[in-house]
Amino acid sequence: MTVALRFAPSPTGKLHVGSARTALIVWLHARRHGGNFMLRIDDTDLQRSSEENVEDIMTGMKWLGLDWDRFARQRDRSADYDRTIQKLKDNCRLYPCYESEEELSLKRKSLLAQGLPPVYDRAALKLTEADHAKMAAEGRKPHWRFKLEHTPIVWDDLVRGRVEFHGKDMTDPVLIREDGRPLYHICSVIDDIDFGITHIVRGEDHVTNTATHVQMFEALGATPPTFAHVTLLGDMSGGKLSKRKGGFDIKSLREEVGIEPMALISLVSRIGTSDPIEPLTDIQQAIDSFDFAKFSRNLPKFDEDELYRLNAKIVHQLDFAAVKPRLEAMGLIGVDEAFWLAVRPNLEILSDIREWWQIAKEDITPVIEDRDFISTAAELLPDGNWDATTWQQWVDAIKAKTDRKGKNLFMPLRCAITGQEHGPDLKDLLPLIGRQRVLARLKSAA
Repeated sequence: MTVALRFAPSPTGKLHVGSARTALIVWLHARRHGGNFMLRIDDTDLQRSSEENVEDIMTGMKWLGLDWDRFARQRDRSADYDRTIQKLKDNCRLYPCYESEEELSLKRKSLLAQGLPPVYDRAALKLTEADHAKMAAEGRKPHWRFKLEHTPIVWDDLVRGRVEFHGKDMTDPVLIREDGRPLYHICSVIDDIDFGITHIVRGEDHVTNTATHVQMFEALGATPPTFAHVTLLGDMSGGKLSKRKGGFDIKSLREEVGIEPMALISLVSRIGTSDPIEPLTDIQQAIDSFDFAKFSRNLPKFDEDELYRLNAKIVHQLDFAAVKPRLEAMGLIGVDEAFWLAVRPNLEILSDIREWWQIAKEDITPVIEDRDFISTAAELLPDGNWDATTWQQWVDAIKAKTDRKGKNLFMPLRCAITGQEHGPDLKDLLPLIGRQRVLARLKSAA
């Protein structure tokens, strides 16, 4: 059997870290088993869905390297839904109900006050033909509920193990609105059947929904797929990450922050599993190590600091050939391999290179506290062509002249030359800045 999975986001917002993690997990399982990966846009909610969000989702997935083998949109499948829904009506698995939201709310409150679960009482099943005719005459349109069988609902979850529900303990879900529009639940099941989906990966907040979906699959004569319910991502305060809070959407991480895609993949592919979180440089590494058996049911916490640490380690491994086109796109045309190798160990994100390019090639404000010492250092500045030996030659001369050593010698020079207390080794940076600029910065002490 060919494994077939789908990532089915609703385009009601930007692609969020939590959703991207689900997409990655689905994609990794499909690729690990040589299967088929489908991107399906669940856009039946036309009022809240937008083309801008569809584009954002697709752009984010391409940036992460998550290609898809098939693509579909729910808005194009209305006729397919109508045909299948009619079968459920003909088989009496969908039944019309006329209660208003206010009436349903009162029923729920009454049950809760009695210490009972808020399960729909199926009053609509007792309506006669005359009752239905009366409702129609009054202009009342029904919503339609799926009639659950009062039988055990059991499946073996790839993450949670054996999961058990019972139909009698659950409320019949509404699948069709009063305006005739089908809800996500039935559309999703129909799509999964029609597209031959073998495995469904979703967040643990959908476990109860899955129980009702199992019976929908069976009512339509299909074998339910294999399910895997992964824990949701939490933030470092212990709460769940929400795309409504902002700041964790993929577009922001990509464009505003400058995170490398492999840094995010390294974190979210391993977070919540028994595998160590480490910088991965090739997505094939994530494919090869993927296994649902490694997933924990504890809440994994998304740590931004960890993301930056991983990003820095990945940037530190990038070859100049790989970054040259990106640097040119940033407007840094003159950067060569020597400059890249010199500053690379000090970058957290690639765009940090702008600061060191400015320090090396543009005017800066030197930080000079001991003007006499810096003036002496300027007098001892070596002539000729500078290379990796120039720094040590200069330092030895200054040490002999001033009797300074260690931090008292190095730090004033670094601050005067770069305006920073930290950075690349000056033996590498000095030739890149050049004698003329270094001398001008030192002479500003006068």
